[in-house]
Amino acid sequence: MLYRERLNPPSYIYPGDEWKIIEKEFYPSLLGQMETIFALSNGYLGMRGTSEEGTPFANHGTLINGFYESWPIIYGENAYGFAKTGQTIVNIHDLKIIRLFVDDEPFSLLTADMKSFNRTLDMKEGTLTRDILWEMPSGKLVSIKSTRLVSFEHWHLAIINYEVTILNSNASVVILSEITPHRTIRGTDGDPRETRVFREKVLLPQARMAEEMQIILGFRTQNSGMSLGCGIDHSVETENVITAENEAADEEGNVVFTIDARQNSPVRLIKWMSFHTSSTTAPEDLCKRVGRTLRRAKENGYETILNSQKLFLDNYWQASDVQMAVTERRKQGGRTTEQWQQAIRWNLFQLCQASMRTEGTGIPAKGLTGTGYEGHYFWDIEIYVLPFLIYTKPRIAKNLLKFRYGMLDQARQRARDVNQKGALFPWRTINGEEASAYYAAGTAQYHINADIMFGLKKYVEVTGDFEFLYREGVEMLVETARLWCDLGFFSERQNGQFCIHGVTGPDEYNTVVNNNAYTNLMARENLRYAAATVEELRQKDAAGYQFLVDKTGLVYAEVEEWQRAADKMYIPYDDELQIHLQDDTFLEKKEWDIAGTPPENFPLLLHYHPLVIYRHRVIKQPDLVLALFLLGNQFSAEEKERNFDYYDRLTTGDSSLSVGIQAIVAAEINNNEKAQEYGRFAVLMDLADVGGNSGQGCHIASIGAAWMVLVYGYAGMRDYGGSISFNPKLPDRCTRFRFRLTVRKSFMEVEILPGQAIYRLVNGPNLSFHHNDKKVELTSQSPEAVCAYAGAAPGPLQCDL
Repeated sequence: MLYRERLNPPSYIYPGDEWKIIEKEFYPSLLGQMETIFALSNGYLGMRGTSEEGTPFANHGTLINGFYESWPIIYGENAYGFAKTGQTIVNIHDLKIIRLFVDDEPFSLLTADMKSFNRTLDMKEGTLTRDILWEMPSGKLVSIKSTRLVSFEHWHLAIINYEVTILNSNASVVILSEITPHRTIRGTDGDPRETRVFREKVLLPQARMAEEMQIILGFRTQNSGMSLGCGIDHSVETENVITAENEAADEEGNVVFTIDARQNSPVRLIKWMSFHTSSTTAPEDLCKRVGRTLRRAKENGYETILNSQKLFLDNYWQASDVQMAVTERRKQGGRTTEQWQQAIRWNLFQLCQASMRTEGTGIPAKGLTGTGYEGHYFWDIEIYVLPFLIYTKPRIAKNLLKFRYGMLDQARQRARDVNQKGALFPWRTINGEEASAYYAAGTAQYHINADIMFGLKKYVEVTGDFEFLYREGVEMLVETARLWCDLGFFSERQNGQFCIHGVTGPDEYNTVVNNNAYTNLMARENLRYAAATVEELRQKDAAGYQFLVDKTGLVYAEVEEWQRAADKMYIPYDDELQIHLQDDTFLEKKEWDIAGTPPENFPLLLHYHPLVIYRHRVIKQPDLVLALFLLGNQFSAEEKERNFDYYDRLTTGDSSLSVGIQAIVAAEINNNEKAQEYGRFAVLMDLADVGGNSGQGCHIASIGAAWMVLVYGYAGMRDYGGSISFNPKLPDRCTRFRFRLTVRKSFMEVEILPGQAIYRLVNGPNLSFHHNDKKVELTSQSPEAVCAYAGAAPGPLQCDL
C-alpha cells in the first residue's frame, strides 16, 4: 500500500494551533492545496480560498450545491439503458474580487514586497482573515486587512470586511469591487476524478439591476434551465474623501471607490454578497430575492452577522468536538499535540461546512471546496458521512435521507431503464438522474441501494424516529427489496442459494462480477430490514400498512420472498484459505505485483487500461474489509483477522475511502502497527495531500471516515442493531480523549483516560449501553459511570507520530 504524505510544508509557515489553520508567508508552490484548505462554505454556498485580488490562482471556485448544467452523454457505441444526460456543477460568478491600487500601482501577491503576511482560518469564528503589510517602491507602507465569511445562519449570504490604511504618508487609493464572469472549468487531463470542460457558454444573462453601490445580475443555464441571481452591495466607513462609481454590464460589473487617503486614516469597505438559485423561479425574481437578502444584511450589520457565525459554531462544537490531550514526548520529526488537534478539528470543520445547510440537496463528494467529481452525490453520504451526522446533528441526517426519498420516483424509472423491478438509485447524480457514463464502475454498483437503506436503518435505530421510517423509509425499503429480488436468483449450482450476478462492489478494480461479497451481504441486510419493517407496520398500524399497499401495490407474498432470499443469500467463501471471497472468481486472477510497480504509476487507474486492471487480483478499495466493519457482528474475531490480513496486502491505497475503514478494523483485531499507520493517513488525507489531488477539493467521505476512526476505532464504539457498546483503547501518549454523542435524544459525553472510561449523561432521558460486556445505565440520578478497561494499547492514531 502506497500511502504517503505528499504535502508537508514547513512548520514555521504553517504552525500548529488547536483552533486555527495559519499561513505566515505567501507560499505559491502550494496554491491549489491551500485554496482547498482555506475554502469556506455552509453546505449551500462555497468559495475556494483564493485571494481577494483574484490572482494568482490554481482553481477558482464559487459553487452552489445542486446548481448544475446538463449535457448529452455521447457514446461511441450506445446501448439500451445507458445514462443519457450528464450533470456538472457550475463554477459561477466570482463576487469576492477586490482589487487595490495605491498611487496607481496595483497590489499583487506575486510582485508586492510584503513585510508581513498572515492568513488564518479560524474554526471557532468561521472566518478567513488575512493581514498584509505592503512596502511600495516609493517607501509607503500599506496595511491590508480582510475578513471573509460564508454565513451559516444566512445561507444565501457571504461577506468580506476589507480595510486599507496608508501608515506613513498620504496616497491616492482606488478599490475595485468586482463581479467577475464565471470561469470555464479546466480540463481533466484524463483524470476521471476531476470535472469536465464546458466549451460552450453556460450562463445566459437574463436580468441586470444596478444603483448606487449595488449590482445584481440574473442568469439562466443554457441546457438545464436553472436560474441564478447574484449580487453585491457595499458599506463604507472612513474619514477620508471618497467617491463611488457603478459600472455594470450584462455579465459583469464593478463598483469603483476612489479615496484621497490620509496617513493612518483607515478605509473600511464591507462587501455584501448574495446568491439565490432555483429550477423553477425566473432569474428576475431571484434578483429581487438577492436584493432583499442584501438589504437585510446591511440592516443587521456586520458585527451582528459575525456574532451569529460564532454562536452557530459554538453550538456545533458543543455537539461535535473531539478533544485529545497527550504527553509532549514525541518522535523526531513527528507532529505536535497542537498539530494533531488542529488536524482533527479541521476535519470536523469540513463536515460542518459540507452539511449544515444541505436543505433539499445531497453532499457532493468534494463538498463545496472544489469541482472534483463534478459536484455529484455518491454512496459516500450514507456510509461515511451519515454516521457522524446521526450522532451529532440528527436533523441534518434526516434531511439527507428525505433528499433520497425525494428521488424515489426517478429511481423507479432508472430500474425500468435497466430492465429491473423496484427502484435503483443513481450511482452519481445531482438532479436524481443517473449521470454515470461508465456502467461497469457506475450503474453496476447496485450496492448503493443497500447503502442508502443501511443509512436509514442506522438513523432510525440511533434516533428512534419511527415516524420517518413508517412514512417515507418503508416505501424506499419496499422498492429496493423488489430490485434485489428481481436482480438475483436461486441458483441450482449453488444448492438453491440466492445469487446476485453482474454487479460491481465498492472496489472499482473488479467490475461486473458474480456474487460480490459486500453487495450480497448488504443486500441481505436490505431485504431483512424491508421484511421486518413491513411486518412491524402491518402489526402496529393497519391504516399505515394499507396506505403503503395502495401506494406501492405491495402483495404480502413479496415480503415472504424477500425473507427467503435473505435467508438463502450466497456469500462466497474459500475453505482452503478460510477467507470470504470478494467475488466468485477473485482467486482465479493473477496477483498484481504491487511492490514491483513504480510509485509514480499509482493510482493504477491513471496509468493502466481498465482491462489490464480487471484481469488482476488487485484492490482499489477493500470492500470486504468494509463489510467486516459495517456488519462486524456477522463475523468472528478469527474471520476478521484472516480476511483483513489477506486483503490488506492486495490493496493499492488508490481510494481515499480505504484507509479510515482499514484503521478501524486493524484496531479491532489488535494490529496496532497498521491501525497506527492507517489512522494517521485518514486524519491527514487532505492536510497532507495523501491522495495527491487535494487541490481539486477535499475528500468529504474520507473526512467522515476520519471521525469514525476516532469514535469507532479509538473508542471502540459499535452500534449493531441500535445497541451501543464501547471497547476503548487509549492510543499511546494520549492522556485523555473526549467526544459527545446524541443517542435517542440523550446527549452523552465519553471521556477515556488511561485504564478507565467515564460516561456522562449531559441531558435527556435515561440511556443504557455496554462497556465491553458490562451493561451501563445513565440516569438523571446517576448521570456518570466510571468503567475500567485493560491497558492502554496503541490505537489507530498514535499521538507521538
